[in-house]
Amino acid sequence: MNKEKKHILSGMQPTGRLHLGHYLGVLTNYVHLQHDYDCYFMAADLHSMTVFYSNYKEAQNYILPLISDWLAAGINPEKAVIFVQSDVPQHSELAVILGMYTPVSWLMRNPTYKEKQENVEKDIDSLGFLGYPVLQAADILLYDADLVPIGEDQLPHLDLTRDIVNRFNHFNKSGNDEKVFKLPKPLLSKFPKVLGTDGRKMSKSYNNTLILSEEEDSLMKKIMTMKTDTARIRKTDKGNPLNCPVFTYYDFFCKDRKDEASSGCKTASIGCKDCKNIIGSEIVKNLTPFREKWHEVKDDHNLVFDILSDGAKKAKKKASETMERLKEKLGFH
Repeated sequence: MNKEKKHILSGMQPTGRLHLGHYLGVLTNYVHLQHDYDCYFMAADLHSMTVFYSNYKEAQNYILPLISDWLAAGINPEKAVIFVQSDVPQHSELAVILGMYTPVSWLMRNPTYKEKQENVEKDIDSLGFLGYPVLQAADILLYDADLVPIGEDQLPHLDLTRDIVNRFNHFNKSGNDEKVFKLPKPLLSKFPKVLGTDGRKMSKSYNNTLILSEEEDSLMKKIMTMKTDTARIRKTDKGNPLNCPVFTYYDFFCKDRKDEASSGCKTASIGCKDCKNIIGSEIVKNLTPFREKWHEVKDDHNLVFDILSDGAKKAKKKASETMERLKEKLGFH
């Protein structure tokens, strides 16, 4: 890795096939970042255990498809370290140490903790789920991450990591020694809200997704069933594009046709089916390179295993250096 470049750590939980929301919100960002930063991208399988603890094999089955999607999207193992979180035991080791410095009250105030307890239809009242922000902090600090790409809604998570760093450094400072851990900063990214076929945010839990690796016929069928302006019943009815989930896709795929579509909707010169055909064609066209690459790599398990093996070696090397520095500071023998 290039010592002059800033480090970035980011990850995704392997919980299922990736969809258009992941592509527009995360994967395209990863592809850009890998050219300008030393990037560590991990399949966060330990984090996925907070939900998959009763059937962890299910989460493991999603790892290879996740990496295949990353490769198809353009993430390059020559430019970024791609690895599986559980292949680097230092993540768990550092999380235990950081946990000793983290007040329970901080974890209880975590807004995601309360939100998921209320909305996830599964018993997640566990030590692991309560303490997952500590593991998250360990993920970031192991690689001396200067920046963490997040949206504004995730700032409280990074703030908690920064609080843990400040508390740890406070108890382990001596004279003018350098701090054990640097304070990671947010790299604010605009993760667009991509609407699903039912008009809600695209999410696997809502069963409203457009899967990246779906074939053209399947994608078009889903797009043709998408919710539009509910007040527009007939083609001759004038519509309001601001009330149409399909219209939001013009910003992603064909901005140059947005004004024309808006005018056509308001004057009823085009119908909802026309709009869906336009958007569907653009989505299919934009995802064609992805699908072509995906077909090349999806069954090449040896390729993926080699990439993950190489990534794990590189990640372990960096993580070991961090832990050696930490243990020397703490006086471990």
